[in-house]
Amino acid sequence: MITYVFPGQGSQQKRMGQGLFEHYQHLTDQADDILGYSIKKLCTEEAYLDVNHTQYTQPALYVVNAFCYLKRVEETGEKPDFVAGHSLGEYDALLAAGAFDFETGLKLVKKRGELMGRITGGGMAAVIGLNKEQVAAVLKEHHLHTIDVANENTPRQIVISGLKQDIERAGTVFETIKDVKLFHPLNVSGAFHSRYMNEAKQEFKQFIDTFHFEPLSIPVISNVYAEPYHQKRLKETLSEQMNSTVKWTDSIRFLMGRGDMDFEEIGPGKVLTGLIQRIKNEAEPLIKNDAAVQEPGDGMLSASSPEQLEREERDAHSSRFPDEITAFSLGSTEFKQDYNLTYAYLAGGMYRGIASKEMVVKMSKAGMMGFFGTGGLNLNKVEDAILSIQGELEQGQAYGINLVHNMKHTESEEKMIDLLLKYKVRNLEASAFLSVTPALVRYRAKGLKRSPSGEVICANRIIAKISRPEVAESFLSPAPENVVEKLLGENKITTSEAELLLKIPVAEDICVEADSGGHTDGGVAYSLMPAMTSLRDEMMKKYRYDKKIRVGAAGGIGTPEAAMAAFMLGADFILTGSINQCTVEAATSDRVKDLLQQMNVQDTAYAPAGDMFESGSKVQVLKKGVFFPARASKLHELYQRFGSLGEIDQKTLTQLEEKYFKRSIEKVYEDIKLHYPAAEIEKAERNPKHKMALIFRWYFRYSSHLAISGSEESKVDYQVHCGPALGAFNQWVKGSKLENWRNRHVDDIGKKLMTETAKLLNDRIALFSQAAL
Repeated sequence: MITYVFPGQGSQQKRMGQGLFEHYQHLTDQADDILGYSIKKLCTEEAYLDVNHTQYTQPALYVVNAFCYLKRVEETGEKPDFVAGHSLGEYDALLAAGAFDFETGLKLVKKRGELMGRITGGGMAAVIGLNKEQVAAVLKEHHLHTIDVANENTPRQIVISGLKQDIERAGTVFETIKDVKLFHPLNVSGAFHSRYMNEAKQEFKQFIDTFHFEPLSIPVISNVYAEPYHQKRLKETLSEQMNSTVKWTDSIRFLMGRGDMDFEEIGPGKVLTGLIQRIKNEAEPLIKNDAAVQEPGDGMLSASSPEQLEREERDAHSSRFPDEITAFSLGSTEFKQDYNLTYAYLAGGMYRGIASKEMVVKMSKAGMMGFFGTGGLNLNKVEDAILSIQGELEQGQAYGINLVHNMKHTESEEKMIDLLLKYKVRNLEASAFLSVTPALVRYRAKGLKRSPSGEVICANRIIAKISRPEVAESFLSPAPENVVEKLLGENKITTSEAELLLKIPVAEDICVEADSGGHTDGGVAYSLMPAMTSLRDEMMKKYRYDKKIRVGAAGGIGTPEAAMAAFMLGADFILTGSINQCTVEAATSDRVKDLLQQMNVQDTAYAPAGDMFESGSKVQVLKKGVFFPARASKLHELYQRFGSLGEIDQKTLTQLEEKYFKRSIEKVYEDIKLHYPAAEIEKAERNPKHKMALIFRWYFRYSSHLAISGSEESKVDYQVHCGPALGAFNQWVKGSKLENWRNRHVDDIGKKLMTETAKLLNDRIALFSQAAL
């Protein structure tokens, strides 16, 4: 008997398949139509797309393997007795067995490659010298519980899979073990064939359900079970392959146990030939009772197979209880792929650099993304922060910069965009924007180009934080034509960039901000999220964008229950703010953190916003232990009642000087003249009410400085932007190590919140499932 084996990812070679594409021109044309690019160029031209990228590797290998098989059948006129494939190669084995035609198989592989290509932040490594039981024992002994066994390639070549940092940590462990001959990290971007593929598996399962499979004409050995496929479970088994161990050793042992068996590798290279030879040298055949396996040609397990009965029982259980949700599977896989994240978790930019460069770096190295808070900082400080962040991070690690809209000083916004473009900052968090500005459009335009398949590729991404549908609509639309024409006329963008701007939304993604710390419209997440996701769907349909816009959730997220609600409402990612202000990395004073650590959910209030003082916009701030909310409201009340300082009675003015400002109004005004442009001062001299506004607004800048510097004598005047999420977080971690802010680190908080949210979701789903039964 003979078994044809088909190789998987890792067997790709330069110029593979040469001569076959012309021989099977009709199938090559069919492949080009399905893929949207030239399969021949992908495999034979180095300057074309990168064949080593998972998204392209898998279709390339499937096609070349298929052509090699067709050529082999043409030459011999015979088909094999059994077929098997290593991971991706299993699709060619199923093609050879008649489960589907070439076109269907390529569509499946294309989707599989796209899903697996999105998985980032993971790694794999080959451990040579230990068997699977020994590898499992090492992982258990050293508490490497986040790592799975991905491939059992030979009895003593085991591949492990997990988060990149965990694989690196495992390397230091295995390299100290005597019998380990080699620990070899693999050049992959994701943790394939592991729990981290659960979400991709679920999406693929939905996709594969739309296809029809034909009866198998040749037994196909499953990677998952190391036994022939069961026809009735073909789709399920193929889906399971994505997150299950590739049991290659036992698959070959099973085939060895069928009798006198020859193996022939069909496809590029001889990787499997070498593995099979080592298996033959190191392992005995796996003898199965013939009653457990149908005769060759049926391709199905017998109904009397105990393995089948056990499997069917497990499947019945699985149909009621879905795959376990993990911290890594929460949120949108595509979002995590695009931003190179392990977790769908962001930390928003807090004013005056409170969201510090240390916070951003910490988040990035943990597979999350933070935004440096530029509001209230000069360009030099922002530039220093960007250089520091870029100097500490590796290529591809995600970070971003926050930009707060300044409607009165648009030139500062333009200068900030110049800085971001200069240093190629790719991720921008746009906060407090009421409309799309030319500065944002210019940032979005730079680096726009088309891919070989015609899709628009964006170098610069904007995540817009919004809380009003009309603002969301402007960010979900292409850039306003009048703004694009103006920028084009000023030679700030090119003709090509102007054309491509009309094909994409202004924002790559939006983040719906409910009631939060700082600037807030006091929105309710339960109302906002459904409205915004519905609006997103409408705009996607209206403009026919190639790529889905993701919707995140922010505001009020400080506990697993809140995060769970956000994801259940359809959030593709979550963004936290207030809870990060009370951490080691937050660039505010220890005295502020001591206050924040003691607050509860009722300890915040709404106060006038200093940067939008005249309009009466509100910010949410800490009220426990401080007078700022009351004093800020008093100043705004005075501004509304009077036309100038001269109209205010002397007793009130004295109170302002002694209690609020801690200096005379004259000295306050002198300080203002040092920090404001000449035009602003001239306006104040002409307009007494504007002068009063500038003096009152000075208190807001002063109170922020007091808090950040930690002034002891003026503690009651601290202005601390904060929402009730931190109060909820404090109650959640009460009695634990995290009760003390000195033990709180932004990355630990993010991981704990995501992990506990996943556990909570699993518990709730189990309860609902039990109730349904």
